[in-house]
Formats: sequence, structure tokens, C-alpha cells
Amino acid sequence: MGDAESGPRLINSAVLRIVKASKDLSVSPSFQRYAFSSWVKQNICKKECCLFEKDGRTDACKCGYPKTSHIDEAIKPEDFTGESWNKHRHVREMPTDAFGDIAFGGLGQKKGKYARVSTDTSPEDLYHLLTELWKLPPPNLLISVTGGAKNFYLKTRLKNMFHRGLIKVAQTTGAWIITGGTHAGVMKHVGQAVRDYALSSSVQGNIVAIGVATWGIIHNRDALVQPEGCFPAHYLMDTKTQGRLSCLDNNHTHFLLVDDGTHGRYGVEIELRSHLEKCISGKRLGNKETGVTIPVVCVVLDGGPGTLDTIYNAMLNGTPCVILEGSGRIADVIAQVSGLPVSQVTIALIHVLMKKFFGHEYETFPDLRIIEWTKKIQDIIRMPHLLTVFRVSEDKQGDVDVAILQALLKASRISESLGIETWRRQLELAIAWNRVDIAETEIFTEESQWKSSDLHWAMSSALVGNKPEFVSLLLENGVSLRDFLQGEETLCELYKQLPSCFFLRKLAKRVHSSRRNRRQAFAIRARARTGQGEMISLTHVSDEVRHLLGNFTRHIYPKSTIPFHFNMSIEDMSLSKSEADSEVPIREEAADVQRDPGTDLFLWAVVQNNKELAEIAWEQCRDCMSAALAASKILKKMAEEDRDGDQAEDMEELANHYEQHAIGVFSECHSSDGERARKLLVRASHLWGRTTCLRLALEADDKSFVAQPGVQALLTQIWCGELSVDNPVWRVLVCMVFFPLIYTGFLVFRRDELIQKDTEKREEMKTVETVTGSTLRTNARTPLQRMKPLGSWSRLVCLYDSPQAKFYGNIVSYFAFLFLFAVVLMIDFQTSPSPAELLLYVWLLSLVCEEVRQLFHDPDGFGFRKKAKMYINELWNILDVLSILLFIIGLAFRLTTKLLYPGKVLLCIDFVVFCLRLMAIFTISRTLGPKIIIVKRMMMDMFFFMFLLSIWVVAYGVAKQGILIENDNRLDWIVRGAVYEPYLIIFGSFPENIDNAAFDINTCTMNGTDPLKPKCPVLNDNQTPAFPEWLTIIMLCVYLLFANILLNMLFLFTFQEVQDNTDRIWKFQRYELIKEYHSRPAAPPPFIIFSHLYLFIRSVVLRRPPIVYKEFKNELPPIEEEELLSWEALMKDRYLLSAQQEQSQTVERRILDTAQKVTIISDRQEREEETSSAAMVKRLARLEEQVFQSTKALQWIMDSLKSQGFGAKETPSLTSNATDDTPDSLMTTSEKEDGFHVNSRQFHYPNTKLTRFPVPEEKVPWEVVHINFYHEIMSCWSSGKHWNPGGRTGIRGRGALRHLGPNLNLDLVLTRLVVLVFEGYVDDCRNTDNAWVETTVLNVHLDRTSQMMMDINNMVVSSHGALQWQEVSGKTRLSSNQRDSLRQVAALHNRKF
Repeated sequence: MGDAESGPRLINSAVLRIVKASKDLSVSPSFQRYAFSSWVKQNICKKECCLFEKDGRTDACKCGYPKTSHIDEAIKPEDFTGESWNKHRHVREMPTDAFGDIAFGGLGQKKGKYARVSTDTSPEDLYHLLTELWKLPPPNLLISVTGGAKNFYLKTRLKNMFHRGLIKVAQTTGAWIITGGTHAGVMKHVGQAVRDYALSSSVQGNIVAIGVATWGIIHNRDALVQPEGCFPAHYLMDTKTQGRLSCLDNNHTHFLLVDDGTHGRYGVEIELRSHLEKCISGKRLGNKETGVTIPVVCVVLDGGPGTLDTIYNAMLNGTPCVILEGSGRIADVIAQVSGLPVSQVTIALIHVLMKKFFGHEYETFPDLRIIEWTKKIQDIIRMPHLLTVFRVSEDKQGDVDVAILQALLKASRISESLGIETWRRQLELAIAWNRVDIAETEIFTEESQWKSSDLHWAMSSALVGNKPEFVSLLLENGVSLRDFLQGEETLCELYKQLPSCFFLRKLAKRVHSSRRNRRQAFAIRARARTGQGEMISLTHVSDEVRHLLGNFTRHIYPKSTIPFHFNMSIEDMSLSKSEADSEVPIREEAADVQRDPGTDLFLWAVVQNNKELAEIAWEQCRDCMSAALAASKILKKMAEEDRDGDQAEDMEELANHYEQHAIGVFSECHSSDGERARKLLVRASHLWGRTTCLRLALEADDKSFVAQPGVQALLTQIWCGELSVDNPVWRVLVCMVFFPLIYTGFLVFRRDELIQKDTEKREEMKTVETVTGSTLRTNARTPLQRMKPLGSWSRLVCLYDSPQAKFYGNIVSYFAFLFLFAVVLMIDFQTSPSPAELLLYVWLLSLVCEEVRQLFHDPDGFGFRKKAKMYINELWNILDVLSILLFIIGLAFRLTTKLLYPGKVLLCIDFVVFCLRLMAIFTISRTLGPKIIIVKRMMMDMFFFMFLLSIWVVAYGVAKQGILIENDNRLDWIVRGAVYEPYLIIFGSFPENIDNAAFDINTCTMNGTDPLKPKCPVLNDNQTPAFPEWLTIIMLCVYLLFANILLNMLFLFTFQEVQDNTDRIWKFQRYELIKEYHSRPAAPPPFIIFSHLYLFIRSVVLRRPPIVYKEFKNELPPIEEEELLSWEALMKDRYLLSAQQEQSQTVERRILDTAQKVTIISDRQEREEETSSAAMVKRLARLEEQVFQSTKALQWIMDSLKSQGFGAKETPSLTSNATDDTPDSLMTTSEKEDGFHVNSRQFHYPNTKLTRFPVPEEKVPWEVVHINFYHEIMSCWSSGKHWNPGGRTGIRGRGALRHLGPNLNLDLVLTRLVVLVFEGYVDDCRNTDNAWVETTVLNVHLDRTSQMMMDINNMVVSSHGALQWQEVSGKTRLSSNQRDSLRQVAALHNRKF
């Protein structure tokens, strides 16, 4: 037997593994269907009748199915001979035969999934079916919608609010909606909500509407039956012919069709649906090991008595319910009494309300049922924390989604004292739902007091869950990023939980590479740890970020000592080419740099391309401009490496966004203080690898940032060196020729300007002090106070060492070089080199040395590879190398006697290249620079257009040559006629051989024998060309037309593209030229060779470090840097405020605001219209009530007067036509609401299946007459000797108590003195009419050192945990009686409880 059962179990487990693996592996759909079908057949069953017994009223079986629907064994059973049909015995389980995909006809072709399940199916199997096989993500909220199963009318406003609110809460929280699943009543409204709002939403796939319906009442269900499953089953909704049956709703996404083996019986699914909801509510929220469980809420529309039972049972189980007032019937009844005291909710009032809202259906309700419903309604309104009534008429009421979520939060506040755990549970729900509005209004209130440490878990959850609005809310409510990211563990954990992105794959590859290298080095240790996952630390993050920023930066994180396991399969990653610098052998010491938590969080958000989180973190950054430019560089680098990925465009867009942020902040800084703004550009940022904002902008190719006036002002200042930027060029040139003029003030130095400004400032301060009499002076900058004028030698050095002067000197030198080169080529090119030619060689040698110096000069620390790559990518450097190589080759030929002339030809060509190189010198000019850029771009685009043009040239040339010339075999003349002549035609060289009028036979040769003349065209007998003249002329016209079109396209396209960006490109490229001349030696060629010799001796022989210049990178003192960053943060706040104001003034924003206001006005108008009519109805009802009260009072007065003999013989009756019970509806007892026992009247008697007889509040006292229909359990009740002093309980006998009458109980509260705290009747759920519990509470206080206390402690120790001391407070879960007793004891001792 065991072997027989083991087979299916093995198959079932194998199928489970296959289904789970199908999530991650790419398997065929047919294989997935096979695995799904196998699992369903093994775990899901249906029910069918196995005994046909004819019903007396119809020809069908008592199960409801006709005879044809039964198998042969059921019609003639052998096992049940002589037995009567019984549902529990004659219905058996069989493997289900209806499951798969369901397709509804009509527009949209909606599809869903379905399964026929037995009533005895395990809820765990159903949950597994939903989440594992149907791939539904576990819900964050379960919404159970119940109410009227028949079609009912909803007001338009209420219907719209319900539809909108239900879908909104489902979308924002990731909820599951569970209904009855049929196309009627409240289920139809839910389906319409899914249809109307989900289709128009971008997240429509997240709407999950699960219909749990009865299989036996489904119309056209035969189309769903297929033993192997239907994929899909085509279901036809036919509501016209459904009769007593119901059709499935085509807007639900999943169906569980509950089968108990019967047909035509409604309500079969209720029990299984309840078990499924309970099962789901027991799952952890978000599949976490710790935390709250999935919350459940019940939403009620309309409904009858069955809906009342559903609400009652749900609230007993702790499920909050939201009642929609105005939806009809039982929902409106509960809504009407929800605000009343329990004592006023009488049987008569329920009669009135039932009659009002149920109409003719009220006539069929027996009085006993009304009493039962009254008792249930009273119990429902006794639980206000679980009851929420949604009223459309209230202004403060939001949409239905807000009411649902508020109901859940209100239900979670079950403790009398709201502790931090209660708030934490509510906040965890709000984060899981991603409803920041609920958290803001319901959780972060004045009642809740939060510490930063209390919200760290929430911040982690919001960051990992990508909930930027919650991140902002937590920061606003006291979360300190410095405390949150204080240790490496939190940041490492955030990187460990990065979503799937390009950076994560790169990081995982780096981790695996590092792990592999360590395994090779320590093979034995690696084998001992093969079971562990990969390790991730900030070291790997720093390495990858350094790769993205560039190797010229330093590591942003010190070497980490805290590794984290990182399980990620390397096979799942499609990565680009591995970098050679994945492992850096030497890491700089960065422990002394204090990290900025805002920067760390910003980097974490940027690398995952998350704009919303990055925006929030950027606002918290300490070095915001560097952070924005670094983000631009990182994102552009990732987009370049992941060019084929899906996020490349998004990365480019986000990079441009942060470039604009950097521009905005810098513009604010520059407009406020230009000098400080320029310091920010060249300040070495310790948070971003000790690089500068300017360097980051250049590396990120942020042309717009570099083109800003402030950045250009800095470059101009560097270009001029110590000279004033206001000096005209001609003055600089004159002083370079005649330097003594610098001592006469002819040339202004920057130091002189600063001294003059400082002097003027001091004079203004003295004037203010003189006028006001104040002695207070503003703090002047220390450098200005100690500044001294430049000396004579310093002025001379500053003149010739400025990049501007170097540039002019090199221009003169280059022109002299070209002049010497031209003289040698045209005048002095001898067999043996002349002195002028030797000087040319020396000059060229100095140029070669300068190129070598530029190649190896690396002040930014790029490394030789990066520096060489940058050198080669520059067009002008390529021309330099080409000219030098041509010169060397030409020189080699020239020194060879036989190759003298070819050498001269090469040198002549080289002279052309040197002349072209002259254009690079003038790129510094504001006038010529942009024009040179246009020419450069046109030359690059020309090659692509020349390809198109060459096709047209060859096409016309070959056709022309073939028409004019016959069989010319001379290759040079063929090329001339087919290519060269058509090319010249473009530029106006009109051909003479295509026109007969210009034909001259003497200009050509007949047979092609003359190599100096072209071959004549084919001639006629009269010695004239025989070709069709009209054809050649037409071909020429068409050729010229298209050729000119292509040329115009070349110029127009390139000019239009470059013209808009020319200025920006020129400003960007200007930096490299300025930097080149800043680092260039002062002496021009050929004298520069002495400077090269000095630099070689200094660096190679003497091994001295290179000179560090502060113009491009400056290390500021800590105090000055802190002041500068604080000022930058202030400018950032100004920028954000101005950007926000500017955005609010945009046309789009104004349109949205106007639309929102119009919507609010229209909603308020509709609400006022409804409330006015509702208010009128209430006023009439109140007036009617007052009239009725007055009538009663007058009737009582008349009766009293009659009894005393004062009445008249005939008195008109003032009694109303109301029923006998109606006056009771408005009479209240003098007892307080809490004077009657409540627990003793619970419907379900504990530990039994019996239910009490309903005893409403007004029928509890024995003095009030009530229907004498009680259960009697466990003993016969004695005659009137024992009557419960608390009143009726709804059940007689002793119940679960030991004996009739009072059952005494003693509660001891140990304190110091013996005090009687309480003695008397206790409201216990075991009480009956004839047996009850009476308790005596004694307060016995013991000294810690007393013998009795020592004995009790010994008893606790010896009990091994059976007894223990427990500290009790208001948060401890206690019964209401125990809580009252402890509260009284605390009051005796002046303590709070």
C-alpha cells in the first residue's frame, strides 16, 4: 500500500519542482501546460453524485442534476442499495475536469483563468494555485466585496466613487479583490469597475479580481469541461436564457468554481471562500519572515440577511467592514444606526428601517428573524473600530479607497494605549500599500512620536521598494540620513537589494571576478568555502564607480572590511567586455574622508537609473553640483556600455536632467558671487574621487555646462593668466615686443585690479563709519588684506608666462616656420642640405619634442592609455603626427640621391598638411573658432555625401562614355571620360564633345592612336557625330540637377546642424587649447627645445615631482571648503525654489490646476444637491418623530386624567396608527448602555456548536416581556430558584459552568496590603440564565524580602516555565474584567495602568 501511494507523491513533487523552475527557465508553453495539468489533477478535485434518487417534485435527482448527468454506477448502485440520498454520503470526490484559460466573446476578447474545485479543497492548495501556477504576486491587501447578489441600482455619484476608489486601492496597494464572480449584483459592479478604470490605466495588469462562485449555478458551464484542461475555453455569456442560473462576469480575471456535487443551489462557495480568505490573511505581508500579515477588509454594498450574517461573522473574526451608505437594504440599515447608542437600536427601530429599505420584501420577514438581526446589528455597532460607514454627503469623506485604508488602520488600533508597535504596524501597512496620503493623515500625527532610529526600517523598506514619496515623507518626519547610513552594513545591504539593472550585472561580474582571483591564489581556502555565496562590499562598489567616472579619480570608499553574501548566477548576466582594471592592486587611503550620507544615497539611486529617488537624494547632497555632474558622467558611461539595452535612452535623458541641475545651481552661484562660483569649478571634491566639477563636466561631455558664462569667465581668466581680462589684444602684442611698457601701467594686471577693488571697498567702509558713527566692520577676506603689488621681475614673468602670450608667440613662430619651409622648398632645395634647411630640421625636432611632451604630460592622472586615446581622438593631433611622419619619410628620401625628387614631392605635400594645421591655432578666436568648427564638421560629413555623389558621377560618366566613344581601350582616357570630366562638370567645366555645334575633328583621334588626344565619337558619312544630341543634353541637365541637389544637401544639412551648436561646441573645445598653452613652456619653437631639455633633466635625472598648478585643480583648507559648500547649499535651495515657481507657472500646470478646481467645484455641487434632499428627508422624519412623541405625551396625560375622574365621557383618541411595538422604539431604559452584560449574550456559546437565542439590548431585563423560546443545555433548569442577576442570556441551564446559580471565582493581585478591590457579578461568555460567574478580586501586596515572596519565587523557578512573573500594562492583552480590576488596583496605589 505504501508503494502504491509513493508513486503519486513522487510525481506530485516532481511536478511542483517543474512548475517552480518554469518561473526562471524558458520552457515551451506545451510543457508548462502539461506540468500545470498534472499538478491540478493531483491536488484539485470536483464532486459528483454517486446515487441517483428521483426528487418527488421533478424528474431530476435530489442533487439537482438530471438523470443523464449521472454515471451508470450512480443510476444502478450496488453499494447504496436501500439507502436514501444523503449529501455527505452519496457525493464523492473525483479529479477535476474543468480548469485552464477562459476566453469571453464580444469586444476586447477578455481572458482569464478558472478551476473547478471541491468544497473540501485545502485553502493552502488554492493559494498555491493562485500564486505559483497562475503566477499572481502575493497581495498586500485582500478586499472581500459582498452584498446584493441581485441587480440593484446605485446612484451615479456613488457608483463612480465606488468604481474609482476600488480600482485605485487595488492598483496602489497591489490588492486582490474577491467577489462571487457572477454577472449580477455587487459582482457586476466590481466587474464594471475593472472594465471602466483598469483599461485606461498604465498598470492595468495589476488588477486582480477573483470570483469565487458556485459551480452548480453557472450557466453554460459545459463549455468549461475538458478533462485535460481548456487553453482556452470559449465561454458564452447569455443572460437572457440563464433563468435561475447565473453567468460568469467577463471582467474578472480568475475564477474558483466551488462544487459540492449539487445543481442550482446558491451559497455553496461561502464556507470555502471564508476559509480561503482566512488562509490568505495568515500569510506574511510581502512574504517576509517577520512583520504583519496580509490585511483583509470587507466592503459591503446593498445586501440582505445573508450579507448581515457575513458582516457579523467577519467582524467577530476581527475583519474591518466598510459600509457604503446609499447602496440600499442592509447596508443602509447599518449606516442609519451606526452613530446611535446601542440602547437606542431597538427592535421597533429595526422594524421601521427594514420596512423603509427593504420595501415589499419586509413583509416576508418573521418577527423572530427581526429580533435576531437586531441583536446582530447591536453587536456590530459595539465594535466601532471595525465598522466604517462611507457617506458620500460628508465633505471630509474622501474616495472609497481612503475609507477602505482608514478602516484597516482604525482596526489595527485595538490597544487602548497606542504604543510604537501599533504605529509601526500601521506604517508597515501604508508602505506596503504605497499610500503616502494615508500615512500622512493617519499615522504621522501629533499623537505619534517618532525617533529617527524608529523609522530606519521604514526608510529601508521605502528605498528597496522604490517608494520615493515615502522616502520624502520619512525625511520630513525626522529620519536622519547620517544615522540611517552610519555603518557600512546598511549601505551594503541596499546595494545587495538593487533591482535588476545594468550596474547590478556589472557589479556582480566584478564580484565573481574578484572571487575567482582569490580562489586561484588561495585554492585550499576556496575549496573549504565552496558552499558560501559571493561576497559584496563597498570595495567592489568603489571599483565599479571609479571605472564609470574614470581612472583619473580616486576611490570614493575606503577598503571595506565587511563583506556580504551576494547570490547571483553569472550565467544570467549579459555583460559587456570586462575591464582590465577590475581589480586595483593599490587603494588610496580614504578613511580620513568623512562620507556624506546624502551623496551615498544619491549614488545608489543613480546607478539604478531611478530618477525619483535620485532627485530626493540629490536635494540632501552636500556637494550638489559635483554630484549632478558625476551622475551625468556615470549615466552616460553606462548608456554607452549598454547601448543595446532597454534603458540606454532613459540613462541619457536622466544624465541631461542632472546636467541641467548643475547648470541651474551654478547659474545661481555665479549671479550671486562670481569669484566663489569659479572656486567651486576647480575645487577638488573629496566626495567624488578628488576631482573637480570642471573635469567631470568635460569627461561627461556636458557642453551646455561648459558653455555657461561663469565657466567661460574662468577659462578666460586662466587664458589671460595674471593679466587682466580687459586688456586689448594689441596692447599685449605691443608689450610682448617692447616689454618696458608693462611698468608704465600700459598693461593692467589682475593683482592691480584686486588691490584697487579692495581699496575702494575700504574707502566705502570708512565713509559709512564716518556717516553713521559705527565702528563695526564687515569681515574682509584675509588674502585681500595681505595682497601686495607685483614686483618688476614678477610682472615680466607674468607677461610671458601667460597662456595668451605663449599663444601669440607660437603663432609668430609657426608663421616663421612655414615661411622657412616655403623658402627651402621653392628657393633653397639643394643636393646637400643648406644652413636654412638644417635650421628647418632643428625647428621640426623642437615640434616633435613638444608633441612628445603633450603626450606624456598628465597632470590629471588619466594614465598613459587614456591619455594616448584622448590624443589620438583629436583631429589636430592626427594632423601633427601625419605631418611629422611625412616630413621624416620625405627627409629620408631627400637624403637618398636617387630619391631626391620624390622626397621633395613628399615635403611639398607635407607643407600642405602643416598649413592645414594652422587652422587649429585660430580655434581660440571667438570669430574664427566657430567657423573652423563648421568647416571641420563639413569635412567629416563630406565623405558620406561623396559616396552618394560618386554613384551619380560614375553612372553619368559611364553612360556618356558609352554613347560617345566606341571601344576605347586606353585606361587613362577611359578614367578621364568616365570620372574626371563628369566631376569637372559639377564645377562648371561644360563639355564640348556632347554638342555637335562645338565639335572639331582636329581635337580628337579617329583610332585612338594619339596618346595626347581623346578618341573621336562615332561619325556619320558626313563626318559629324552620330550620337543623339538631344539625349546627351537631357542627360547632362538631369545629372547637373541631381549633383547640385546633393551638394546643397551637404552644405545645408551640415550648416543647419552645426550652426545651432557651433558656439556651444567652440566653448567646449576651447578648454583643451587653453589647457595646452597653460602647460606649454613659455619659449616658442625652436627655442622651446631648451625648455624640453630642462624638463627632461628635472623629471628623469633629478626625479623631482611635476609642478602642481592650482588653476585647474585646487585643494581648499577645510574651513574654507565648509563655508563654500554651505553657500552652495543655499544657492541650491534658491534654484529649487525658483524652478518650482517656474514649473507652477507653466501652461500645462495651469491647465491641470484649473481642471482639478473644476472637478472639485462640480463634486461639491453634486454633493450639495444630494445633501439638500437628504437633509429635507431627515428634517421631515425628525418632525414626524416629534409629532409622535407629542401624541404619546398627550395620550398619557388624558389617561391619567381619566383615571382620576377628570376625563370627559367621549374623548377623541390621539393614539397613532402605529403598531404596539412602535412606542418601544423611542423609549429608553434608565440604565446606562454598559449596564447590561454583553459577553453573556454572544451568539455562539463557547466550546459548543449551539447558538444562543437572540436577546437584544432592550430585552435583557427580566421585567421586560420576551418570547419564551430558549435552548436548554447540559442540565435541566430548576424552577425560579436561580436567575441570572444580569438579565437574560439567551440560553438556559448551567452551560459550561459547574453548577447552577453563582459560580464563585477568586482573582489575587499581589501588592502590599490586603484590600477588597471588587466582588460581584462578572460578564462571562459562559453565563446562562440559571448559572453565572461571580468574582472576588483581592489586592495582596507582598514585600520583596518577605518569606512568602521568597516561597513564590522558588515556586516559579521550580516550575520550569509553567509559572512566571509578567509585567502588565495597558498594552498587555487581557480580558475586559481583568483590565478593569488592574485599573482599580493601580488607582489604589496612585499608579498609571
